[in-house]
Amino acid sequence: MELIQSFSVDHTKIVPGIFTSRTDNVGNGIVTTYDVRLKKPNREPVIDVAAMHSLEHIIATYLRNNPGWKDEIIYWGPMGCLTGFYLILKGDRPPREIYDLILGAFKSVNDSDEVPGATAVNCGHYLMHNLKMAKWYASEFAAYLEANAGKPEIFEYPHTERLVTDEGKHFFDS
Repeated sequence: MELIQSFSVDHTKIVPGIFTSRTDNVGNGIVTTYDVRLKKPNREPVIDVAAMHSLEHIIATYLRNNPGWKDEIIYWGPMGCLTGFYLILKGDRPPREIYDLILGAFKSVNDSDEVPGATAVNCGHYLMHNLKMAKWYASEFAAYLEANAGKPEIFEYPHTERLVTDEGKHFFDS
């Protein structure tokens, strides 16, 4: 099988930031998947599961209610590795163009007095939330984005170079 695009990123070199993961032609338009990475993979602790869940609820609510963006939002959800989130938007914008949206989303977490939709009726695991830790992670990431806004490495993926055999197969070092 062909290696999917998100696995071609060198996870030993990626830093927190906002990256284009992929763009796809869908119907009459383009959708772009962004990697909103809060943690250095395999080098620092992942995001607490309950805090991740709270961040998902709060930021999804913020994005889907943002007057300038709500019609562009397709999806906001956590990565399985718990180091960040995926955002899928209509269109094809470079990551720098969504910087203010992402920064605003993470800053909005500190204004939350409760986690939206954290009830048995609205959520599949409503008891698994941690607003206090969500605020801590959100503040940490927002401060990081502001301190590093001028650095290209928070907007450009480091890619792994893979050797390809004459038969077109990818070589993976063990």
